[in-house]
Amino acid sequence: MASNLVIGLAMGLIVIGVLGAIGVGIKNVVSGKSDLKRVSVMIVPLAVFGISYAVMGDFDQAGMSTLVAMMGLMILAIVISSTRGTFKF
Repeated sequence: MASNLVIGLAMGLIVIGVLGAIGVGIKNVVSGKSDLKRVSVMIVPLAVFGISYAVMGDFDQAGMSTLVAMMGLMILAIVISSTRGTFKF
């Protein structure tokens, strides 16, 4: 019983945090403090999760495949940025 309550509260806090980040991002784009391209990068994990969920049909598997895909994209981004810095592309 208590674990269900705690998990529900944690999920609620995550939702509040995500909604707050979206609100601040929209406010910064409207006020001109941020570029739309930089703010729209935050949609990538959501898009990867949506595609994974559509393909697999299971919430748990989609979450794990999103984690693996985002880690792979992170490694690829690190390699590309270090290669650009080393070879001055």
